[in-house]
Amino acid sequence: MTHKTRYTLAQLAELLDAKLIGDGQCEITGLAALQNAEPGQLSFLSNPSYVSQLKNSKASAILIDEKYLDSCPCNKLVTRIPYVSFAKATALFDNSPLPPTGVHESASVDASAVLGKNVSISANAVIAANVSLGDDVVIGAGCYVGENVSLGKACKLHSNVTLYHGVVLGKNVKIHSGSVVGADGFGFAFDGSKSVKIHQLGGVKIGDDVEIGAGSTIDRGALEDTEIGNGVKIDNQVQIGHNCKIGEHTIICGCAGIAGSVTIGKYCIMGGGSGVVGHIAIADKVQVSAMSLVSQSIPEPGMYSTGTIQAKTSQWKRNAIRFQQLDSIAKRLKEIESSTDKQ
Repeated sequence: MTHKTRYTLAQLAELLDAKLIGDGQCEITGLAALQNAEPGQLSFLSNPSYVSQLKNSKASAILIDEKYLDSCPCNKLVTRIPYVSFAKATALFDNSPLPPTGVHESASVDASAVLGKNVSISANAVIAANVSLGDDVVIGAGCYVGENVSLGKACKLHSNVTLYHGVVLGKNVKIHSGSVVGADGFGFAFDGSKSVKIHQLGGVKIGDDVEIGAGSTIDRGALEDTEIGNGVKIDNQVQIGHNCKIGEHTIICGCAGIAGSVTIGKYCIMGGGSGVVGHIAIADKVQVSAMSLVSQSIPEPGMYSTGTIQAKTSQWKRNAIRFQQLDSIAKRLKEIESSTDKQ
């Protein structure tokens, strides 16, 4: 089964809450970038740097801010934030296969599991005891859904996702292939000769409209639950440690690592490859630059960065030596200032 992939501009204007200027009966069959668009395709302008491409674009219509109307010779769908409208349009033209409803003959579903309406469970999936699946849930091939797991309406697990016991997902949660939610947090107590495992007794609670990228891991809590707020977006290969609390609508980019017991506020952005040490708090609306290490709490919103800027290796090595000398330089400067004050 496939999605509908043909709309008139009049239909798109209504669906995208845009103002149509042009031929409402013009048919659109797909989306494309300005430079590569062909007749029958819809494009968008969100970056002023590409205004010059408007006059030569072959797109049948363009999502555009009204301030650029004079530069656009074709049909126009006028919207306040064209990039957001483009994002909504991608849902209309999504070409992902629609899974058939029902349970594949090779899937294993425990008799105690409760399945909602229009549920799809693909080949070799395992649904354990006391699982609850809401209406329109999709379970991809090879997934494992552990005991006492609950999935809200319209959740989708792509192939080979693992949900350990006691994980709770809200509505419309999407988890991509290879991700693991609810594995034990990294907790051990050292008795002087060996590490003694701290069994992880909490769970993981994930809010509504959360998306988790491929190969990401979210650990269960030691005593309390790890919590992911509504609207959070997590990229590929992200690690979130036990007992973390991630605020609503925060974005965590690829390869970020969040240690245990970290609280991150709402509407934050954690850049790719960034890291956060354990047991600290980050305020709402904080942006952390890529590859930065957050080693202490951040109490105020804003953009934060750590590390040194890119440089040629020879220059970087000289700067590294200077960093090692900063303490002695500061002490000498203090001595000079002190002697100057006495004169």
